[in-house]
Amino acid sequence: MREKYKQPSLLTQISGFISIVVILTAFSVSIIFSSMIENITEKSLGNQAMTVAKMVAQKEEIIEAFDEPNPSLTIQPIAEEIRKSTGAGYVVIGNKENIRYSHHLSKNIGETMGTSNRKVFEEGASIIYEGTGISGSAIKAKTPIYDRDKNIIGVSSVGFLNTEAEERVKEYRSKLFGFLIFIVLGGFTGAVIIAKRVKKLIFNLEPEEISFLFKEKEATIEFIRDATIAVNKRYELTSMNKRAREMLSDDQIETGGKIVNIRLIKMIDSIIQTKQSLINQNFLFGHQLYMVDAAPILLNEQASGAVLTIRPASEIEEIKDELSTIKGISDNMRAQNHEYLNKLNTIYGLITLGEYEEVRELISDEVRERQDIVIFLSASVKDPYIAACLLGKINRSKELKVEFEIDKNSNFKQIPSSLNTKLLLTVLGNLIDNAMESASKAKGDKAYVKVSFTDFGSDIIFDIEDNGKGVPEEWQEKIFTEGFTTKEGENHGLGLAIVKNTIDLLQGEIYITTSDSGGARFTISIPKK
Repeated sequence: MREKYKQPSLLTQISGFISIVVILTAFSVSIIFSSMIENITEKSLGNQAMTVAKMVAQKEEIIEAFDEPNPSLTIQPIAEEIRKSTGAGYVVIGNKENIRYSHHLSKNIGETMGTSNRKVFEEGASIIYEGTGISGSAIKAKTPIYDRDKNIIGVSSVGFLNTEAEERVKEYRSKLFGFLIFIVLGGFTGAVIIAKRVKKLIFNLEPEEISFLFKEKEATIEFIRDATIAVNKRYELTSMNKRAREMLSDDQIETGGKIVNIRLIKMIDSIIQTKQSLINQNFLFGHQLYMVDAAPILLNEQASGAVLTIRPASEIEEIKDELSTIKGISDNMRAQNHEYLNKLNTIYGLITLGEYEEVRELISDEVRERQDIVIFLSASVKDPYIAACLLGKINRSKELKVEFEIDKNSNFKQIPSSLNTKLLLTVLGNLIDNAMESASKAKGDKAYVKVSFTDFGSDIIFDIEDNGKGVPEEWQEKIFTEGFTTKEGENHGLGLAIVKNTIDLLQGEIYITTSDSGGARFTISIPKK
């Protein structure tokens, strides 16, 4: 039976991959540098040829020899001396008729030059180019020769044969490839060392084993119903399940995946320092209360991070929401029942006394008031949740004997589809309840609360004001802090914290000022977009 192919170990794969990358990189760089060396060498020889050509063109002996009967007798020895001293392939001097006065091969003296000098004679230009002449392929430079009157009388042509350029390039390339071999050997050695180090850090596990352990851990964490997160000493998230991703917002975690909630950071610091777990810690995330448990992550008996488990204060959030709704309806019904019972007793007393006209007037006023309120809310408030909330608060105010007024000029019709009015409901409910409690405590039967709102412009504005004691300036920042309260007893200090977090979630603002009656005025601004 044919043996199944066995995949190479992680050590072999890492070593091989790094070695291949090093080799390919080294050879690629070598090829690039080799090409650059060739170009640089050619350019260098061209500049050198031009330097020699200009040096020849400026020699007084050569310029004066042009007036002699046989210029080559003087020019040839000088040109050959320069050619040998500079290592040039040839140094040729020619007149304006392109007749050579010098050449390293004496037989070519007096012959016509092999390349055109038109650009040199007509434009007075000095040129560098590569070409092939009777001496072979070369990098050439030509420059005009001027007499004392600045007239062009000839041309100086110097060339370095390409065989010399090739020898220089070959020498540079041999040094480069020697260095390349050293880099490849060093890279291979480093690859083996790195691979062994990586293997040790992952407990000598193979990729398949690591993948299985990771998937196993991921499935276990995702299956946990509570929000579970793991963080390191720098408060950076190292693990988070789906429930945690849904629950935690930007207020607790920044974009880079780092805890920014101050209370969470203090908890993490505490368990890392003490290496002791903490359970059932109350935290306010967004506008909901949660319970947090935390335990240290121990590595070599040192705390390297923490695991946090976060769950709603009510284990079944759906039941909690339903109970809250039922409680609100119950409170409204109780308030209405209390109010109607008082009025029924009054009606019963009037009937007993025979005051039928007063009974008719009382019933008519009550019906008219209810109709006016319902008609106003139906016409001015298009969102049923907000309208129901305000109607409920009207009934609640009657029970508390607080005068509750809604500004008749208020309007809430242009509601953007993106606005979560259920969140706005939480804000209004808390602020109106606080206003009625504050006014009732300070003024008793003369307590007064007024609500006004408008959707004109780019923001939605709500004003809730009362005639209570107001909010001292030194408290205006503190009252939104979780746990801060002026009330006695437990389970206080969360309402305004929920309000502030919810407004932040809606990207709005809340301001506190003093009302005309000396109480507090809370102004909420929520952007429509």
